Amino acid sequence: MEIRLGKFRCKGRAGWKAALAGFGALLALSAVHGPAQAAQDGRVSIFGGWGNRQVAIGGERHGAQMAVRDTGARRSQGADPAFARRTVKVRTPHAPGTIIIDTNRRYLYLVKGDGTAVRYGVGVGRPGFEWAGTHTVTRKAEWPDWRPPEEMRARQPYLPEMMPGGPRNPLGARALYLGSTLYRIHGTNEATTIGQAVSSGCIRMLNEDVIDLYQQVDIGTKVVVF
Repeated sequence: MEIRLGKFRCKGRAGWKAALAGFGALLALSAVHGPAQAAQDGRVSIFGGWGNRQVAIGGERHGAQMAVRDTGARRSQGADPAFARRTVKVRTPHAPGTIIIDTNRRYLYLVKGDGTAVRYGVGVGRPGFEWAGTHTVTRKAEWPDWRPPEEMRARQPYLPEMMPGGPRNPLGARALYLGSTLYRIHGTNEATTIGQAVSSGCIRMLNEDVIDLYQQVDIGTKVVVF
């Protein structure tokens, strides 16, 4: 079948659990279960179970493009299994080691050098706190302290000036700091927020996933967010 999203064209067989609305990123998924359905308003809803898939992902503004096929899944306790860590085959112009974050689909990809990537589910910025761009990892921290910015404390005056790192800290087990911004890729103890748009702009991951990513990422790693 062929799915058209605006000026983009996607091809695929049925078998996903997802919902697509018109956006400037290209998406095509192929799997072995479930039908694909097109709504009258032009949106496409694709539902299905677990199986092999093929995905094409593009970010027109920032040049993030990949063609992806799932090769296996690792499921996380307490989170939606659709966002479990997976190894996927990819075709991408980005160099091995690049992190690509698709905020619409709620996935982070770590590009590997063997034609694969590790895909993680993430939580992203809530409405009004979305952002996109390219940065590098400028700092790494284990069990980071949290210092809420003044703007956040103005909205939520009950927040402390500083919370030491630890299991109750909202930054979780690890943090990767992006450029000179206040944004981070960090852990969370709230597994149900993975796949949701709930943060103030940071990219959140399950603690087990951010630990896995942290071990594979160096200072200077390129991060593309779209």
